[in-house]
Amino acid sequence: MATPLSDPSQSPLQTVAVVGLGTMGTGIAEVLAKAGRTVIGIDISETQAAKCVAALEASTARGVERGRLTEQERTEILGRVRTSADLRTAADADLVVEVAPESYEVKQQIFRELDGIVRPETILATGTNALSVTRLAAESSRPERVLGLHFFNPAPAMKLVEVVSSVLTAPAAVTAVTDLALDLGKEPVAVGDRPGFVADGLLFGYLNQAAAMYEAKYASREDIDAAMRLGCGLPMGPLALLDLIGVDTARTVLEAMYAASRDRLHAPAPILKQLSEAGLTGRKAGRGFYTYEAPGSPAVVRDTLTPPEGGDLAPGREIRSVGVAGSGTMASGIAEVFAKAGYEVVLAARSAEKAQTAKARIGKSLARSVDKGRMTAESAAETLDRISATGTYDDFAGVDLAVEAVAEDLEVKRQLFAALDKVCKPGAILATTTSSLPVVACARATSRPQDVIGMHFFNPAPAMKLVEVVRTVLTADDVHATVREVCGRIRKHPVDCGDRAGFIVNALLFPYLNNAIKMVQEHYATLDDIDAAMKLGGGYPMGPFELLDVVGLDVSLAIEKVLHREFRDPGLAPAPLLEHLVAAGCLGRKTGRGFREYAKR
Repeated sequence: MATPLSDPSQSPLQTVAVVGLGTMGTGIAEVLAKAGRTVIGIDISETQAAKCVAALEASTARGVERGRLTEQERTEILGRVRTSADLRTAADADLVVEVAPESYEVKQQIFRELDGIVRPETILATGTNALSVTRLAAESSRPERVLGLHFFNPAPAMKLVEVVSSVLTAPAAVTAVTDLALDLGKEPVAVGDRPGFVADGLLFGYLNQAAAMYEAKYASREDIDAAMRLGCGLPMGPLALLDLIGVDTARTVLEAMYAASRDRLHAPAPILKQLSEAGLTGRKAGRGFYTYEAPGSPAVVRDTLTPPEGGDLAPGREIRSVGVAGSGTMASGIAEVFAKAGYEVVLAARSAEKAQTAKARIGKSLARSVDKGRMTAESAAETLDRISATGTYDDFAGVDLAVEAVAEDLEVKRQLFAALDKVCKPGAILATTTSSLPVVACARATSRPQDVIGMHFFNPAPAMKLVEVVRTVLTADDVHATVREVCGRIRKHPVDCGDRAGFIVNALLFPYLNNAIKMVQEHYATLDDIDAAMKLGGGYPMGPFELLDVVGLDVSLAIEKVLHREFRDPGLAPAPLLEHLVAAGCLGRKTGRGFREYAKR
């Protein structure tokens, strides 16, 4: 049941005016009313005000149906909200929250009018996520009472609220609004005034890179979105999220970010301008990157860009047995995946002892699956029996598919591919699991580059559904078709991408992580606040610094260097703080210290 976390009568901010009753304003009004505040909803459109009331009535009715509210509580909540088309009704407000369109002219006009209406002690908050709070404050006759209060959509569900101070904001105003956010059951994060603040500052750079990747025809919209959902555990893919946010809104935010940073990664991808100016602004228009059933509908419908059902791939090769080269966590995970799917697997390492250790690791993993009821003991035993551990790659002579999962070192991989070329039978497919090295360099180490392809599994391989299928300019069509078919048989989701640094996931993920490090390096926000902002405001399963420490700072730095070297963009240069930590041996959880310290195991 939604009840205030503390007695609202003890707060100095009892009456709150919300100016702008679109989706966000309506959500904020609901949150305030449920927390016991008196809400004055103001919108120049009486139609919009009526929609706000109808939305509140529907939302609270659902709350009663689901047992979260009593009928009495619903009546009280609705009784706390009144709407008006006249800004002068804000005269009694202790706090005004403005969520008008992202335009300086519109917001400045509202603030100028409010100056002549509200009491001297009233706090004025803007809900902008792209415009300068300082510039809006400077236009006011009470700049010390102006700040940013950035809720996330949908406001009733999203926990994060960014409280934005300008250099002019009085600490008492920040404290009062922060306390209010806590009373509302939100988690406030204090940030300084720069476009995008923390969450959107990191999110929109990533969304922009995804739009540019799609525009370059590197990967399909479906594959880009699936890669980020399945590879990073995100609730939505970037292009679907751009459609939800509004392509025009994203362009506005990025323009403001670029004006402040001059970072090319923030310069809006041209496709955002093209879609915006064509009126293809996303869900609200019924079409953006995707096509929707109707304006405002979340239901995606087929269009000319939708891939054909079942694909149009050439006939593939028959795969009965699989060789996996390597003895680490990734190699044993991949071997487990293939064996579970019924393939005969040869697991080869540099020594028989290492191969047996890897097989024992698989046995433990299968035992855990049995303990959790995911498979029977008999099935686990049969799976393990399909795996032959060996200390020589000569045992790959009969395999139809060889997958290497050795060290991420190009020379090591080249030498292995040269060896596999001599051992494996004609027609066998040779696959690399590299996450950042050129697949074609592995292919060129063989006499059969047409049979070489990338199969980038994600860790842990048994759990992660994604495989990036990486074609080089030399890869044969039937090799590509075969690998996609095999992915289906091992219950993985294949996404197609070309042979360039980072493929889809790492090319989008690591610049985002690097930008988070820059925020800390510049003392803009703390590790904890950034992690909280991305988990609560962006729906990320882990904050960027949690993820960096898990991945390993040395691994992250190596990938950043590869991306920077390939694309030559100054914005991709690794943050010096990352380089310093790696040089100091602070590599993350595996060393007990990275961005945070960890108890030694």
